[in-house]
Amino acid sequence: MSDAEIWLVIVLLAVATFIARSSFWLVGHHINLPKRVQEALRYAPACALAAIIVPDLLMNNGHIAFSIENPKLLAGLAATAFFLVKRNMLLTIFFGMAVYTYIRLGL
Repeated sequence: MSDAEIWLVIVLLAVATFIARSSFWLVGHHINLPKRVQEALRYAPACALAAIIVPDLLMNNGHIAFSIENPKLLAGLAATAFFLVKRNMLLTIFFGMAVYTYIRLGL
């Protein structure tokens, strides 16, 4: 591909992204979603977050690792337990990262 073709693809993708994202903002008030769809959409952020985090926690050196040798999994489990006790997301993030660093550095 030439440089012009690459730039054309970048510009077209930017335009397509802009149209897709702005269309809901521009005509969103004209569309009424059924109540069941609105209720189901409440769970979309949690599902997306789980789809990103769970594979990262379970992978260790390119392989799925359900063992105590996986520092990400251990830190994730510790952070989950911490959150269930404290119910504070910011402290949970700090706690999880501290546990992960502690395990990874082997202190």
